[in-house]
Amino acid sequence: MTGTTHRDHVDTILAEITASLRTLDPSGLTALADAVLQSERVFVTGEGRSGFMARAFAMRLMHLGTQVYFVGDTCTPALTAGDLVIAVSGSGTTASTLRTVQAAAANGCRIAAVTSDPASALGTAAEIVAHVPGATKHRRAGEPSSIQPLSSLFDQCVHLTLDAVCLAIATRRDIDNATAVKAHANTE
Repeated sequence: MTGTTHRDHVDTILAEITASLRTLDPSGLTALADAVLQSERVFVTGEGRSGFMARAFAMRLMHLGTQVYFVGDTCTPALTAGDLVIAVSGSGTTASTLRTVQAAAANGCRIAAVTSDPASALGTAAEIVAHVPGATKHRRAGEPSSIQPLSSLFDQCVHLTLDAVCLAIATRRDIDNATAVKAHANTE
């Protein structure tokens, strides 16, 4: 890739994201937004970079008036029946994420999956599946191709699609930037 500029890399990444998200089925995202709006409490989980995307989603849900927790934080309360657990995993096979989903099911929670593989253990355990197409570190058949390392494309697509879910929630709750900023941390 001699002679490749940073602009070339950015253009390549944007092209990969655009190609992947063109195949996105919005029905899973609509179901996810509906579930968040219907839930009193939402728990979000994920590991690695997928976990970072999940944390960003949880933060934005909080700004939009959702009582939300990230699983594993020290101030996360116990799961109870009726809670919504949203699990993010590109492969749908991340062991710790699956353990959280099993605990959620045992406690009567609703489960939503955000994954590139709806047929995975995570996808089949979930009531709601938001299928986000994007290459993962496994590079399985059917995943979009990517020159980026590991699950970068999946994580980028997750960030954008979950922001789209948040925009739908904000619209339905009539929350604009001026309202959301009131919930933003003021300890910075």
